[in-house]
Amino acid sequence: MVKDLSELNVQYIKGVGPQRAKLLNRLGTKTVHDLLYYLPYRYEDRRNIKPIRDITVGFLSSGIQTVSGRVIRADIKRISGRLEILELTVSDGSGFIVGKWFNQRFLKKKFTLGIDVVLSGTVKYPYRGRCFEMENPEYELIGDDTDALIHTGRLVPVYSVTEGVSSRQLRSIIYNVLKSHLNDIQDPIPQEILKRNKLIGLKSAIMGCHFPEDELDVSLLNQWQSEPQKRLIFDELFMLQSGLAILRRGRLHGKGIAFDSKGTLMERLRQTLPFRLTEEQGKALGEILNDMKSPYQMNRLLQGDVGCGKTIVAVMAMLFAVEAGYQAGIMAPTEILAEQHYINIHGMLESLGLRVCLVTSSVKKKPLDDIAKGRVNIVIGTHALIEETLRFERLGLIVIDEQHRFGVRQRAGLRRKSQEAPDVLVMTATPIPRTLAMTLYGDLDYSRIDDLPPGRKPVVTRLVMSGDKKQVYEEILKEVRQAGQVYVVYPVIEESEKTALKSAIIGQETLKKIFPSLRVSLIHGKMKPFERESIMTEFKKGKIDILVSTTVIEVGVDVPNASLMVVVHSERFGLSQLHQLRGRVGRGGKQSRCLLLAYGDLSEVARRRLDAMVKTTDGFRIAEEDLEIRGPGELFGTKQSGIPDLRIASLLRDASLLEIARKEAFAIIEEEPLLQSHLLLKSGLKRFWEGRIELFKTA
Repeated sequence: MVKDLSELNVQYIKGVGPQRAKLLNRLGTKTVHDLLYYLPYRYEDRRNIKPIRDITVGFLSSGIQTVSGRVIRADIKRISGRLEILELTVSDGSGFIVGKWFNQRFLKKKFTLGIDVVLSGTVKYPYRGRCFEMENPEYELIGDDTDALIHTGRLVPVYSVTEGVSSRQLRSIIYNVLKSHLNDIQDPIPQEILKRNKLIGLKSAIMGCHFPEDELDVSLLNQWQSEPQKRLIFDELFMLQSGLAILRRGRLHGKGIAFDSKGTLMERLRQTLPFRLTEEQGKALGEILNDMKSPYQMNRLLQGDVGCGKTIVAVMAMLFAVEAGYQAGIMAPTEILAEQHYINIHGMLESLGLRVCLVTSSVKKKPLDDIAKGRVNIVIGTHALIEETLRFERLGLIVIDEQHRFGVRQRAGLRRKSQEAPDVLVMTATPIPRTLAMTLYGDLDYSRIDDLPPGRKPVVTRLVMSGDKKQVYEEILKEVRQAGQVYVVYPVIEESEKTALKSAIIGQETLKKIFPSLRVSLIHGKMKPFERESIMTEFKKGKIDILVSTTVIEVGVDVPNASLMVVVHSERFGLSQLHQLRGRVGRGGKQSRCLLLAYGDLSEVARRRLDAMVKTTDGFRIAEEDLEIRGPGELFGTKQSGIPDLRIASLLRDASLLEIARKEAFAIIEEEPLLQSHLLLKSGLKRFWEGRIELFKTA
């Protein structure tokens, strides 16, 4: 009878027991299934067993070397009160070598005289004596109770471990699991998909990842390019994309709102605007409105670089919903962005007779009753929109700004605010490489604004080292004298003993002393909303020359006359963040500039980031560079997005496999969404997405 390996506790594996099971639990391995998928992070080549006379040492050595021979001596030497050394002398007829282990007296019982052993380790010159030495080498006893070499004499897997469990012990445990349960492994991927894509079977893949065949190239394994590894990478990507396909299909076939609107409010707003929508804005709006008119729920991503005009497109869509008798909500990741949206949108819509309100944790008197009774048309806020106390009478459209700061859970939380299934429009100014978009936003339809409003010029960017910061002061003064305004952004608000970073508060004081005739103000996230609103209003009106800030101005702030951005300690910011900050200037017709002021000796990673900023203003090139430098998890916060973590797949390395996995996953879910004839796949999907999203609600 085949066993369910996800139900078998590691405690009952040979060589584990209750105490070691607790240690294995720290590694996230609670079941036999977990252990089978706890893969090595690298491999060592211990295949080449050399005669002892041929081993090399020092600069001649190639690293780990392997020898085989017979134990001719085993002694315990006490060096001090607490230090004992087991010295094992081994001979193969061509020479002698000594293996040394520290404070491991118990090993002497294993090394009986005359037994054959294999040793793998780094060879060293002896302090005294004639034999070469290996300190704490891996060892294998020939003819002991194992029927294969697993620690030496082969391509050896190396695992991440925890205190109390060595890589050797974990290797033995996993080997015992494979011996006992290999035949219990069931393949969840349909055979026709495996054959079509020339993928090996799951049993061979798991065995090959833990204990690869000798003919494989170790460099191929360490690059995760072997056939067993490709199979498990495909499985992970297929499970991810299948879940996204189920979410997307459930939305496409679920009942939504068919908005019945003539577009009168949109047209009235158009007539008040001092500009015309660009061709790309018009195209994106058309795609959104077509979705809103359909009887199915919209779930669309609107992507465009900083300053491309996504917000006006979203406002038009909200007016379309309001005219049809519904309310609209827009959720932003920070209070200052929510406040900016409120100021801009309220100003645009005031003449149309619509009521717009702001709901954040800092707003004391929230119009909850008016929202619940439908007397508010558009609600703008932060996470406060998800709180239980907030109720809508008839929520029809949800707009989520800077989508990568939220995730599928937050989208679901907003949808529950309405008895009907509201349409969802998510926006991001963070450029996303295609492979990452297919992962984070795989359940969404996609619109993109590629052009910028007429008259916009690319921002000129320069790197300035702290020793030349006099140049920065000169350029600030020059910009203000030419009727421009300046942002100076700092990484922290206040000085700290724990860091040498320059702070915004000290920065404001310094700039006031340097420029006594200029108007210098400060804005940061700890201020009260009315204080921030007052300062931003003054800045927009041109009553402030230099605005000192933290990253609260990273997104959403739009002051066309601001033409110089200075980022202090630019080496401490991420690429995406630097790109967003630079996007605060260049919003008018004037040529704008961005100065990246860096301190100290730059690390290689910091230099790559800053060089990328200087070379291009193309957000997608910057995003690709950022993805290469930092990886997708850190770059876009996938841990909070509701998307399962990718443990072995890489969106950069495995882009071609991702395309194949997505195509196959979407095809099988379209054909059979409940997977009733693919129960192993269905079970695997539930396990893969467990604790994230409930995929099979109607199953």
